[in-house]
Amino acid sequence: MDFNCITPSVVFQEVPDEISLCFSITGCKLGCKGCHSTELWHSKNGMALTNQAFILWLKKYKGLISCVVFFGGEWQANALIEKLQIAKSFGLKTCLYSGEEAEEKYIDLRITQHLNFLKTGAWRDELGGLESTHTNQVFRDLTTGEKLNHLFVKNSDNNSYNNPQKNNSLLGVGNVAA
Repeated sequence: MDFNCITPSVVFQEVPDEISLCFSITGCKLGCKGCHSTELWHSKNGMALTNQAFILWLKKYKGLISCVVFFGGEWQANALIEKLQIAKSFGLKTCLYSGEEAEEKYIDLRITQHLNFLKTGAWRDELGGLESTHTNQVFRDLTTGEKLNHLFVKNSDNNSYNNPQKNNSLLGVGNVAA
């Protein structure tokens, strides 16, 4: 089975306080209802992510990124572990976004030992993603064990759209016809 990915991109919100190069690995077998990345379901989609190709991507963004994120890939543990080890050798932090329901005890320990961060939990529309206080998903710093979901939730007290006291247009102030 090929270890393929969609063209990588630099992302800013998947790992708090990190600028990450994101590799979306194809061949996901979970098929979550409401998945926004169905192109990842088919293992033949994308391009081969060989170790040599991965190194070229890391060299291209050297000095610009602090972390590498994999959306999936845990179904090919050996290939993923190789990439995680390479990323670490470049001095980068590593993260895996997995749709597996339970926390890291269900992710191969051979993988988690090479991760700084791990997001687990399938997408469930009725529960929302990491920005929801009701989500089934968990984002954890594996170096400290700390659950970091709170970093993804917008603070409604400081968000003027959700707080009419801070958004005069919702109160009608300033909407007076002359």
